[in-house]
Amino acid sequence: MSMQKQANEVETLIRARYPIIYITTWEEARVVAEITRVAAQREKRVFEWSITTGLVPAGTSLQSEKHRDAATKDPLTALDTVISDVEPAIYVFKDFHHFLTKTNVTVIRRLREIAQSLKHSYKTVIIVSPGLEVPMDLEKDVTVVDFDLPGRTEFDALLDRIEKDLGGNDKVTISLNNGAREKLVKAALGLTLTEAENVFAKALVLSRRLDESQVARIVAEKKQIIRKSGLLEYCEAAEDLADVGGVDALKTWLKKRSVAFSDEAQEFGLPAPRGILLLGVQGCGKSLTAKAIGQLWSLPLLRFDVGRVFGSLVGSSEENIRRAIKVAESVAPAVLWIDEIDKAFARQSGTAVTDGGTSARVFGTFVTWLAEKTAPVFVVATANDIRALPPELMRKGRFDEIFFVDLPAAQERTDIFRIHINKRGRDVAKFDLPLLAEHTEGFSGAEIEEGVISALFDVFYEHRDLSTESIVATVKETVPLSRTMQEDVGRLRKWAEGRARAATSPEAHASVSQARKIEL
Repeated sequence: MSMQKQANEVETLIRARYPIIYITTWEEARVVAEITRVAAQREKRVFEWSITTGLVPAGTSLQSEKHRDAATKDPLTALDTVISDVEPAIYVFKDFHHFLTKTNVTVIRRLREIAQSLKHSYKTVIIVSPGLEVPMDLEKDVTVVDFDLPGRTEFDALLDRIEKDLGGNDKVTISLNNGAREKLVKAALGLTLTEAENVFAKALVLSRRLDESQVARIVAEKKQIIRKSGLLEYCEAAEDLADVGGVDALKTWLKKRSVAFSDEAQEFGLPAPRGILLLGVQGCGKSLTAKAIGQLWSLPLLRFDVGRVFGSLVGSSEENIRRAIKVAESVAPAVLWIDEIDKAFARQSGTAVTDGGTSARVFGTFVTWLAEKTAPVFVVATANDIRALPPELMRKGRFDEIFFVDLPAAQERTDIFRIHINKRGRDVAKFDLPLLAEHTEGFSGAEIEEGVISALFDVFYEHRDLSTESIVATVKETVPLSRTMQEDVGRLRKWAEGRARAATSPEAHASVSQARKIEL
């Protein structure tokens, strides 16, 4: 829902005389400004309350002592004032969620009484808070409205204001032409208006200019702000799809969808891709592929640590995942990477007993969003143990495709050796790649990389250079995971047959036969 639609919804609720409205947002000033506009149209006064100021007319400066009543700093006294006032008014209570915990039974009871009383008046109580805290006693009396982070329209207006205020200043250069405006707006998505204004001001102070050259500075600042949530991490898309060996079918699938987020694709009727679930043996490139998608599609890559969602306070876990989803949608189009989702959302048998059903509710919120999301957020989930995944997660409609990433075939192992030898600055032509592939049957991509690194340590200690023989000697001493956990790998492969799409095409498997070596 756009900001204007949310504002219209709040206005409708006020006109319909809903007694208590709970608005979740980080932007108090934006909400108060919108409420003040609505109140002016309805000929109502607006009062603001906080624990530090008490109940004062909206717009009262912090320095002003006029209209202040110290007694109303107490939440119960402030609520009593709401009841006793007779004129039509809107009362905005800031950060009131701190007083809606189970220990504040008196405040909760008074709000219930106010809800009944205000239905017969022209007064409205609005609670503004960054978090949602609605006790069970108030669930039927409170209406919740989410104010999303600002979108393109709001950032366009902010840039217009900056250009108007500073456009005539000879000390700064503001150039918003030739796509610069669009790039700046796109870079700012995910910030509040205050944060965006601060970042633009910082760019002007440091470089005396605001144009597309400042995009990198804004993105860098946004990374820090997104990390503050503790739930999402803004990842650098340093990996390229060329750094992923094999999985040609998966690469082709991704390349075909690389243009799906363009305006041309939308006009053509293409929906934005929803996401993929990558299953397979550990160390076979699932996480590497997830990182490479952001670079391939030129989209921001957000890593979602589901383990941090589960807070210690009851209800905070559900709020955490809603907040993470909001941030991801605010920077859309984006790639949301959830690593080892099987550990985060293991089967919920018995969790209702151990955690009061929190895990099940968090999981329900996530899968519902997967099925119903409209924002262009491409979800890349990786998993190693399919048995731990709830069946609801793999239903059609959650992901576009489920890919099985198997142990690399011989040709794929050749490609992986080529990548890692080249990455270490060696001439690939001097190495017998087919021989290396032959000696690493059953190895994962991570084990092949570790084999090259271990060989480098050996030859460096012996004052030699890396060679085919040194790598072969190293890998011969390695027991791959596919042998150590042969039964588990076999079970995973058996499950994937007919249930998941192979990340490697049949043609790639067919081309792995080794030429017979003879001496002439």
